[in-house]
Amino acid sequence: MSDNRNELHWFPMRVTYNRELKVKASLDQLNIKTFLPIKTKLVERNGHRHFEQVPAIHNLLFVHSTRDTLTSLKMTEDDFSPLRYMMTRPLDPSIRPQIIHIPEREMENFIRVASITDNRVMFLDYSDVAHKVGRRVIITEGDFAGIEGTVKRVKKNRHVVIQLEGVAAVALAYVPSSHLKFLE
Repeated sequence: MSDNRNELHWFPMRVTYNRELKVKASLDQLNIKTFLPIKTKLVERNGHRHFEQVPAIHNLLFVHSTRDTLTSLKMTEDDFSPLRYMMTRPLDPSIRPQIIHIPEREMENFIRVASITDNRVMFLDYSDVAHKVGRRVIITEGDFAGIEGTVKRVKKNRHVVIQLEGVAAVALAYVPSSHLKFLE
């Protein structure tokens, strides 16, 4: 991971107390690019049922900025105090944890898939798929052509999983095997 604090990166940020939407709106006002995975959920309030768009992964917001800008905002603006950097967790205690940032290509893949709000996409707990082995693939046809992922078993079925190391994972409900090219 690069240590240049003035380079643009995608930072996965923890947002405390479910304030993802509020923090995203504040960053949008500053023209700082963000990505918040959203899903549609059936909600009942006062006896009325309706569909509502809610964060798909609670307490997580992706921010495209420099580390210096984010640190400055966190320290000087109350709207951004809920933001927390996500850190690596090295197995070796002599290795210092590092702030996680996501490579541009991986983030583009993730955004293309996680932006879909219908039932073709399943958001997963990263720890549920991190230890599972699979084969690297690229999708060659259809809505997700060009997406790279890994074929893994999820809930007893095989899915193409797009994961951001140590952060999040999303699985495509169904991709015909004729649309997959194995990379390894």
